[in-house]
Amino acid sequence: LGLSAGGVLKPEMAKQMAPRPLILALANPDPEIDPAAALAVRPDAMICTGRSDYPNQVNNVLCFPYIFRGALDVGATAINEEMKRAAVEAIAGLAREAPSDVAARAYGGEVSTFGPGSLIPNPFDPRLILRIAPAVAKAAMDSGVATRPIADFTPYQDRLNEFVFRSGFIMKPVFAQAKTAPKRVVYAEGEDERVLRATQAVAEEGLAHPILIGRPVVIEARLERFGLAIRPGRDFTLINPDDDSRYRLYSQTYAELAGRKGITPDAARTVLRTDATVIGALMVQRGDADALLCGVEGRFRTHLRHIRDIIGYAPGVEDFAALSLVITPKGAYFLADTEVRTDPTATEIAEMAVLAARHVRRFGLEPKIALLSHSDFGSFDTQSARKMRAATALLAAQHPELEIDGEMHGDTALDPALRERVFPYARLKGRANVLIMPTLDAANITYQLIKAIADALPVGPILIGSAKPAHILSQSVTARGIVNMTAVAVVEAQDRHRDGVAEAIASELAERSL
Repeated sequence: LGLSAGGVLKPEMAKQMAPRPLILALANPDPEIDPAAALAVRPDAMICTGRSDYPNQVNNVLCFPYIFRGALDVGATAINEEMKRAAVEAIAGLAREAPSDVAARAYGGEVSTFGPGSLIPNPFDPRLILRIAPAVAKAAMDSGVATRPIADFTPYQDRLNEFVFRSGFIMKPVFAQAKTAPKRVVYAEGEDERVLRATQAVAEEGLAHPILIGRPVVIEARLERFGLAIRPGRDFTLINPDDDSRYRLYSQTYAELAGRKGITPDAARTVLRTDATVIGALMVQRGDADALLCGVEGRFRTHLRHIRDIIGYAPGVEDFAALSLVITPKGAYFLADTEVRTDPTATEIAEMAVLAARHVRRFGLEPKIALLSHSDFGSFDTQSARKMRAATALLAAQHPELEIDGEMHGDTALDPALRERVFPYARLKGRANVLIMPTLDAANITYQLIKAIADALPVGPILIGSAKPAHILSQSVTARGIVNMTAVAVVEAQDRHRDGVAEAIASELAERSL
């Protein structure tokens, strides 16, 4: 261990050290020995320095902020040896875990797994606070220096999650509900790194029973490469598209469902070997999975066509729509339709609003819906304004239970005081959290601009209107985004299951009464 001057540890000295020497050359700006020079004579050496451009940087940023956080959270009167030891053990434990996707992105996707070149967690790892702060807080309590002991560490951990992941607060009720009855979620692009990292998080958090579609040899190699601890058969189910016993049954089902859309039996067999979204959709349709996540690769419309052909619409629904959540510093907002309907009619706008309200409630929120326009409560009489006005009238007549109004400007929807001045009789009270746009152009442009300008965190898109849970992710989705959408899909599947059970009971009671 050195913290002296550059170059004082000579290669010949390193050569005389015991097997697998641990060399902490912490002098700055030049370490006591250059790592390359040390490895040239001692390839078995484990080397740490104080510099960020070498592997294994020793930096107090890994511990100080989180030690203080744990100490402050329990009102510790001192930072003692027990608390320091707890921090070290938490760091050591995290070092052995798979690198986070955040750290991987910070280093261009290449992060080493635990070993001589990766003995210390990456300083970008968001899990540092989640591991160290609770460990320090508990050590303070156990050693008698805590003045405000934490009675239950689960809510405390939840609060730390909200601090680390901006989606934490809005997603909390969804995650809590998903964990009560995890469902089978099939991931079409099971070989993708983000999907694999998300699968590890899903398995660790107990959100779902993951099913990955992909080639076993590829998935096994990538799990090893990324240092992920999950394994097929234990943590997830693996579906090999080249060798599955249900191939003949699935191809027959697909030919029956899409036969009138130009898909011949031969074409069905070919598609089933080459398109994982088709396989995943068939699994959901046949009850072999409860929800589908796809879209990490490929075009949105292609995935949508497969879902439409195989899973179809929910009863009474005319078409799909996409509901996108953006989490901004000023709040969370749901936007529709960001992906599907180009120029929806008034009837379709009304349908979209009702479907959106149902999904928003799954987040533990009461939907407050604004139908947006360039017209503010009749200030213009264009075709677009009349359409949104007609949709508002339909919703008022058919769904008076919904808190909804329109047509209105965007600022009128988000500023209750302004709305009170413009139209004090509005049925919408408070700030809107669901914004229904008149066209796909308006919704998608707004969504993309909010993400870029407001540094918003996106969740979704959430596909609404399908007969069974199926969602098409964006190609830019992160591993955390996939985890979020997994929770959304599980809660939706839970609701569908409850609805199905209720319908079955009602049907049985009706038959008995006859």
